[in-house]
Amino acid sequence: MTMVMALKNFRVFFLALLFLSSSLLQVARCQGSDVEPTEVVEEVGDLGIVGEDAQDFGDENFSPAPGVNTVCVFPKNSARVVSAGEETELLVGMKNDGESTLNVIAIKASIHLPFDHQLLVQNLTAQAFNNASVPASAQATFPYIFAVSKFLQPGTFDLVGTIIYEIDQNPYQSTFYNGTIEVVEAGNFLTIESVFLVTLAISLLVLLGAWIHGQIKNLSKKTKRAPKVEVGTKTTDASMDEWLQGTAYTQSLSSKSKKKK
Repeated sequence: MTMVMALKNFRVFFLALLFLSSSLLQVARCQGSDVEPTEVVEEVGDLGIVGEDAQDFGDENFSPAPGVNTVCVFPKNSARVVSAGEETELLVGMKNDGESTLNVIAIKASIHLPFDHQLLVQNLTAQAFNNASVPASAQATFPYIFAVSKFLQPGTFDLVGTIIYEIDQNPYQSTFYNGTIEVVEAGNFLTIESVFLVTLAISLLVLLGAWIHGQIKNLSKKTKRAPKVEVGTKTTDASMDEWLQGTAYTQSLSSKSKKKK
């Protein structure tokens, strides 16, 4: 019974630990967006990507258009790990709830120190489009490929990504991502996700070993030999002696004891 209860408790603890680990590995969502990543299902056929830095957008900032929502997903890279000097792809989803078609002009991003966005680390390549649009009451997905400098030291940085677009010839921009990324050296397979999974596996093995050790200890206690019981010793109840005093039984016992002496 004790072993069954212990097994049930270990099973519940194991499931709870797996649930916690899965919640820590969810796909990153972008700030300032009400659109779920699964809703971005419409792909734009010919985006008309005109190349890197094909247009100088300067440092001018525009306000976001009303009714336009954005979302960002790192495909097959939920930990947002970026190898220095190598290309990384992310997907920008847009949902146009306005009344007019919007034309996507470009996507750009920059790397900042996490404790102060005023400290710019690197301006990433801007990717321009000449044939990308999202009609009213529609949604679409746009790819953005970037690469951080190969000389950038490994560590945690903030990535700020914006998408620039026009509606009725008026320029707007929306921030589709403003969060952290983990920069690692090229060829370094030891990512945050792999470290977490290895740590989780080791913890489960340690817990399993402790549980097995406890069960073996409990079984060893139960299988210990019982204390020896002396057989053949004669005990006489005092109340019984009182009833038998003066009878033939007590007289025979006294005579036997005298003969032994």
